Amino acid sequence: MSNRVLRGSGLGGVSFEDDRGVEFAPRQMITYDCPRGHVVEVTMAHDAEVPAVWECPHCGSEAARSTGEKPEPKQEKPARTHWDMLRERRSISELEELLAERVQLLRSGEIGPAHLHRTRSTGKRSA
Repeated sequence: MSNRVLRGSGLGGVSFEDDRGVEFAPRQMITYDCPRGHVVEVTMAHDAEVPAVWECPHCGSEAARSTGEKPEPKQEKPARTHWDMLRERRSISELEELLAERVQLLRSGEIGPAHLHRTRSTGKRSA
């Protein structure tokens, strides 16, 4: 009978250990103010890097530190457009030359939509 598991103990059960002799890490209480008026208190380790904003558990808004610290703005790269990427590979003179070649091919009927390549008929339509 001594080899059996204690009845009633399972996942989420009560721990049979006590807190005697356990030394907790130093902690600090950080306060955040939600723009909707909620006050959020978070316990963190004393040596933890404290974020400037925290998600409010009541409404999901970004709560700022009550000390008034502002988050550092993130440096965002501007979105690269198709034109920006093209300009990285080609100069303006190269692009003008390519454009002239493509326009000539379009006008000659070698490239482009099929409906632009049809020869003009004398008014008869083929079925």
